[in-house]
Amino acid sequence: MRLSSPTRPMIYSLKLELALAFVGVWLVATNALALLWPKPTLDWLRRFPRSKNWGMTLLTIAAVWFFYLVATMDLGEFSNWRRTVLIATPISWILAWKYVEEFLAVRALGMIVLLAAEPLLESAFLRPEPGRLFLVVFVYIWIVFAMFWVGMPYTLRDQIAWITALDRRWRAAAFAGLAYGALLLGVCLSLPKSAS
Repeated sequence: MRLSSPTRPMIYSLKLELALAFVGVWLVATNALALLWPKPTLDWLRRFPRSKNWGMTLLTIAAVWFFYLVATMDLGEFSNWRRTVLIATPISWILAWKYVEEFLAVRALGMIVLLAAEPLLESAFLRPEPGRLFLVVFVYIWIVFAMFWVGMPYTLRDQIAWITALDRRWRAAAFAGLAYGALLLGVCLSLPKSAS
């Protein structure tokens, strides 16, 4: 039975089952792609950090997502800053597009990971099932990576270079991601229906 907290309003209504299914399917699909079509996947990954098109696409998604959150969520004691932040968000988007060309895709990816972490962690909030920890730990690891990508974006370039340097390293990482995705899907299917 799911516990609830009357003093903590939820920003999203994502259920743990759906969060596990989404992340599990994403891991299985992306890592299967890396195994089945390694060369095009490797080429895309190596181009990604400096891709202006991906940078602007991801930055736009992050800006719209952040704008929506600020416009709709309860900011508590910072509510008087809402209008200022709403005005500053598109201005920041324009300035980033004009002046932040270096590794913009990496920085924007980090922003999206940080934004996506909240609904995923919230889906596991106060859930008693131990299996939720497989998702929670995974998300916190990605949060650490994302903070480095935003502040030190060259780290993703170096991580991609390291993991793609050897074929056996690439395949091992892809199999690990595939296995973890299958694990999350297994946890999703094992959750009792009464917990929904």
